[in-house]
Amino acid sequence: MNSLMQVLEGMARARTLVVGDVMLDRYWYGGVERISPEAPVPVVAVSRAEERPGGAANVAQNIAGLGATCLLLGLAGNDDAADSLARLLSAAGVGHRLLRDPLLNTTVKLRVVSRNQQLIRIDFETKATPDSCRGLVAACQAALSDVAAVIVSDYGKGGLNHVREIVSAGRKAGLPVIVDPKGDDYSPYQGATLITPNRKEFEQVAGRFQDEAQLERKAQDLIAELALQALLVTRSEEGMTLFERDGTRVHVPARAHEVYDVTGAGDTVIAMIGAALAVGASLIQAIHIANAAAGIVVGHLGAVAVPRAELAALLALEDRTT
Repeated sequence: MNSLMQVLEGMARARTLVVGDVMLDRYWYGGVERISPEAPVPVVAVSRAEERPGGAANVAQNIAGLGATCLLLGLAGNDDAADSLARLLSAAGVGHRLLRDPLLNTTVKLRVVSRNQQLIRIDFETKATPDSCRGLVAACQAALSDVAAVIVSDYGKGGLNHVREIVSAGRKAGLPVIVDPKGDDYSPYQGATLITPNRKEFEQVAGRFQDEAQLERKAQDLIAELALQALLVTRSEEGMTLFERDGTRVHVPARAHEVYDVTGAGDTVIAMIGAALAVGASLIQAIHIANAAAGIVVGHLGAVAVPRAELAALLALEDRTT
């Protein structure tokens, strides 16, 4: 069996397709010295602004950060936010095709931050049009011959209204299809290789669980219902648990890092798993790498690409202790 470091080195050769809800993350940083006389709210004197790729775009930049080849497909508006996102993706080495729809506003999440604390988040978004959703499916189908894995990043923004066709096309092409799901109906993800809900998302679909035995029963029921190969439930400070169709269950404890900001942790998890599976790693190897990467990014403010050097150091340590 290859070591985790060998898998990580191999992931630089990964060729992945990321399709999903792209967005632009904006941050306004400033100090708070007083309360507004107009309402009982803090007044933030903005001193710095920053923009980062978000949503599916953050998944893609995590893969590109490994030195791997990634093609990102997503819907965007014909606006300044899309222009900014395209520039950021190019700078990060992400191959991308943003399907511009003049009837759509690019999704923007604006966070106001003071003294490393998020005060408020303001979202700008509109629902995708039917024509643009069908165009995304066609673009995805055309790209399948050039990739070794498909990652679907669903943020419930409406761009993946035809996700069932995307999953089906990827599986028919013989590719692993990994889905970060959204909503209370997972039937559109039928036949995917792996879905990666967090605990809250899992319970929204399968119902609350009281103990590990009940969790396992619900997980296996969902695997059977959706004809999945596996299900990964990410459980925040409890780590993550993988359930496979053959009954295999693997739990990976969370790494003992201080949690600073969980924004983008799910993006990192699915990015690492997709890149690992694209180069033939096992699911178990993939989740160990994803768990280590998630433990790093929660120590940073906002959605960030996992620093490869930090990830390599953690994996090298894990290889020595196992």
